[in-house]
This record gives sequence, structure tokens and C-alpha cells, in this order.
Amino acid sequence: MAEAIGVDLATWQGWETGRRPLANVKAGALLNIRRRLLALGADPHVLHLLDPAMDADRVITSTIHPEINDLHPLASWVHTRDTAHMIAWALNGTAPRALVRSATTGRRGPVAKAPLLPTSDRDVFFAHLRETAESALRAGDGGLLLHRQTLYLCSYDRGSEATSWMVHALHGRRDLISARGWTPHWATARSTAAALVRLGDRQPLLDFIERGLADDDSAEIANLNYWAYWLGSIREPQPDDGFMRRGPTNWEPVRLLRGLAAGLQQAPAYMDLYVHSLWALLTTNRWLPLADPVLADKLAAHTARLLDHDGISPRARRELSSVHYVLRENRT
Repeated sequence: MAEAIGVDLATWQGWETGRRPLANVKAGALLNIRRRLLALGADPHVLHLLDPAMDADRVITSTIHPEINDLHPLASWVHTRDTAHMIAWALNGTAPRALVRSATTGRRGPVAKAPLLPTSDRDVFFAHLRETAESALRAGDGGLLLHRQTLYLCSYDRGSEATSWMVHALHGRRDLISARGWTPHWATARSTAAALVRLGDRQPLLDFIERGLADDDSAEIANLNYWAYWLGSIREPQPDDGFMRRGPTNWEPVRLLRGLAAGLQQAPAYMDLYVHSLWALLTTNRWLPLADPVLADKLAAHTARLLDHDGISPRARRELSSVHYVLRENRT
């Protein structure tokens, strides 16, 4: 590989082991490496993950080894799902779904199965992350983005003490979930409800959908914009949560439909939020099933199966029935 890329062996080995961070490579050299890997047959989807992987490195390094007076990378940039999954890979060994599908070739000698941080580094990361979340909260509105994003990442820590801290921190923000419609704290309320689901408490998410989403146009637009960014339908990086207030003019509805349909099957704990978001998307874009008939048929079949099961909230059942009807109506 070193010969094929045109670098010396020690450099390539340094990149593979992480001894030499790839993010430290000059921009022109990094661009050349990516183009060369593509020409050699590398999977474009895997190459795309180099960016979120380097972002994950920045977040992890800045949290474990904070520099005095340096702005934390999560304070001025809304992180993406790909970056969150890369961070999770380093914290708990769960590979991003895009990489699980990729075929792996056996290596000679002992090779780590995941870029898992040592326990000591992981403990420092979460301890510093909790400190950052608390300091961001004390900063008021200027720390909203940093607090929201660090608090969400804190939920990846499953230790008993960390869980107690997380439950206390999240329940301290439950008042935000009870707010009606859009508020400056809307994104924090959404992330708080989502993090509580990860800790096994589903009720705050149901409350958020009922009070913070339903029947409020601004909140519904913000939710779809949030999903569009998280699922890659909005491709431009965002410096803060302000993009959620804009009308849905710069994202791809079909890509968003595919992402929500996949999430409905892959993350059953968040079914109510996925169902409501699909309902909102298809209500305002009834033509979408015609854009991808195969996906529409699969989604219709899946929604039919879900409607046959108990345990669905009354709102989710109504909206799921509406989603199923729109899918079938546009296919007949």
C-alpha cells in the first residue's frame, strides 16, 4: 500500500496505527491520497467516512487533552450522524453501519477489531465531557450548542455512576420538553428526549412529540431540517442550530425519506419520532412514493406489520395509518 500510494513504509504504518494522525497531513497530500485510493478501487462510501473520522479524532482529542482558551470543536459546528457513529466506534466498539457492510480482509499478526480507546482514555474522555457539559450550561445561551452536543455524547457512557449523573443532568432539563412548539431551546429538548430513550425512558420523547412538535409549523420544519442534516440530506456543514428554522429549500426529500425509512427499521426505540417525521414529510410531499416505488412498497409492507402489533402509542398508530395510506394511495 505504501508503494501504491507513493509514501514510505513508516509513514503508511504510522497512519494505520494512529501514531501519525492523518488529519496532520497537508491538504494537498490528503487530497492526493484520497484520489489515489479511489483509483485503486477503494469503496467511495468508505472514503467519504474519512472526513467524519477525522472530525471524531478532533472531538476525542480536544476532550481528552483540552487546550486552555481553545474553543471545543462541538461549540461551533453541528456534528453529523457519521461523526457520532465514529465517536461511538472508539468508545464502545460498535462499528458504523456503513463499515459493517464492507468486506474485510484478514491481516497478518494481531490486529484490533475496532479503534477502541483504552479504558483509561475512555474514562478521561467521559469525565472531561461531563465537565464540559456543565460549564457550557453555566454559559447560558452562548453555550447551548456545546451543552446539547456534549450531553448527547455523554449518554454513550453506560457505567453506573455515569448513568446516575446522566439521569440527573437530563431530568434537570425535562422542563424544556414541556414547552409548546418552537423555542430557542427546542434542539436541546429534542436531544434530551432522545438521550433519555437511550437510558430506557421513552415517555419524554412521547411528551416532546405531543408538545414540542405536533401542530406547530415552525417546530415541524425544524424537525425535518434536523433529520435532513443528521441523515445527510443537507450536505453543507452548519455552525449552529439556526439552520433548523429555515424553510426546507436546500435538502433532498427522497434522500430524507430513505433515511427515515431505514431508521424506522433499525432503531425501534425511536419508532414514535420516526413515524411522526415520516408522517410530516409525506403530508407535505405526497408525491414522494412515486420517486422511489420500490422503497414505497417496502415501507408500506413494514408499516402494515407495525400496525398489527400492540404497544404503539395512540398518536403513532394514527400517524402510521396515515403513512400507510399515502404510500398505498400513490402506488395504485
